[in-house]
Amino acid sequence: MTRITVAKGDGIGPEIMDATLNILKAAGAQLEIDEIEIGEKVYLSGNTSGIANESWDIIRKNKIFLKAPITTPQGGGYKSLNVTTRKFLGLYSNVRPCTSLHPFVETKHPHMDIVIVRENEEDLYAGIEHQQTDEVVQCLKLISRPGCEKIIRYAFEYARVNGRKKVTCFTKDNIMKQTDGLFHKVFDEIALEYPEIENEHWIIDIGAAKMADTPDVFDVIVTLNLYGDVLSDVAAQIAGSVGLAGSANIGEECAMFEAIHGSAPRRAGQNMANPSGLLQGAIMMLSHIGQTEIAEKIQNAWLKTIEDGIHTYDIFNENVSTKKVGTKEFAQAVIENLGKRPIQLKAVNYAKDAVLHLPKYIKKTPQEKVLVGIDLFVHWNGTDPNEIARIMQGINTENKELTMITNRGIKVWPNGFEETYCTDHWRCRFKPTKGKVMFKNQILTLLTRAHEAKIDVIKTENLYEFDGIQAYSLGQGQ
Repeated sequence: MTRITVAKGDGIGPEIMDATLNILKAAGAQLEIDEIEIGEKVYLSGNTSGIANESWDIIRKNKIFLKAPITTPQGGGYKSLNVTTRKFLGLYSNVRPCTSLHPFVETKHPHMDIVIVRENEEDLYAGIEHQQTDEVVQCLKLISRPGCEKIIRYAFEYARVNGRKKVTCFTKDNIMKQTDGLFHKVFDEIALEYPEIENEHWIIDIGAAKMADTPDVFDVIVTLNLYGDVLSDVAAQIAGSVGLAGSANIGEECAMFEAIHGSAPRRAGQNMANPSGLLQGAIMMLSHIGQTEIAEKIQNAWLKTIEDGIHTYDIFNENVSTKKVGTKEFAQAVIENLGKRPIQLKAVNYAKDAVLHLPKYIKKTPQEKVLVGIDLFVHWNGTDPNEIARIMQGINTENKELTMITNRGIKVWPNGFEETYCTDHWRCRFKPTKGKVMFKNQILTLLTRAHEAKIDVIKTENLYEFDGIQAYSLGQGQ
């Protein structure tokens, strides 16, 4: 018997959760349930996180969380509870299977069977944003080696345990050579540990286009947070419907399972919603806690129900469906099919003792870190790069000097183009004039001179080499 935490959420959440729990109970799932309240009511009571502290205590104690969709009120500084939960609980791996149910659910891709493994804690979803000038805001993209290693190893382990043949990495490291470049580098390193599994890398834009056009060439896809969020919704939709897709969020201690769709308040209380997405999340939960036989029984019953043409409104098609049903009736049909297996759709057979080998991250030997320069980001309302260059050269010293200015990443000095549009946000790069090492006291001197010259420095970034390798980007066009 496993004790889990359940939240029924908002909108259609209570209906699809009740349907899902009825199916689990009928199938013989060994569960004890602690229910908590999260979402819109909690937000509107004045709690901007959407969850009470005592609810966190229950989730952390039980470790397993089955969550229906919630509604986050617009405005008012309300934070996404989904993102908060993933980060607080260290749920680094988001697993989203997307499989065609052809010919019973309409799709242009009848052979599609993809699993997207999305990094869940880092990237632009760190949500670290600042307005720096009148015209420019920034969002920090944070990628760590531990984050890369954990998610990439999870993808290869998932492939190994589930008999998958290939893992594909999607990044944009032709542009973001430091952040996405690290993810690609770690992928290549870990792939060597799994010689029996094919590996490949695609640039995200052409890779996404290929997935949308020919998804059957992919098997397991591993990628960064933002890309994975977008890709998994696209994959679910082209497989048949976003409403059919479930999601597992896995950490070292805790796990959360959910549908990938939202709370759909317009459909609430009408007995119309398809519970399949949340049910798929619950099936992944059962596998995760070792109740694989129950998971297999429910999944095959669900497939048989789809195959029988018993469909909710969202996937109903007069050409293939036999009966349009509501939420409760669909759940009852699944219950009646427990113990049965589909005939045309591929029945599932889950490994009974499959174990993912996921060692804890071990810190690497520190690299030799050498300070070789600094970027000063300046708020300046002029438009002529040569003029701001003259201003910034005014704070040069005998051992450090201005070497480059960029605007939104493109080099505008020296030798910039008149056609380049410039905002009020300028990156001014200073490097030593003697040797290549810069010292922290030299940075303080530089900032002091900038202050004395009434230069509005809004942020700084130190430039480093690690083990002699440049660890910062050049200006575009440099």
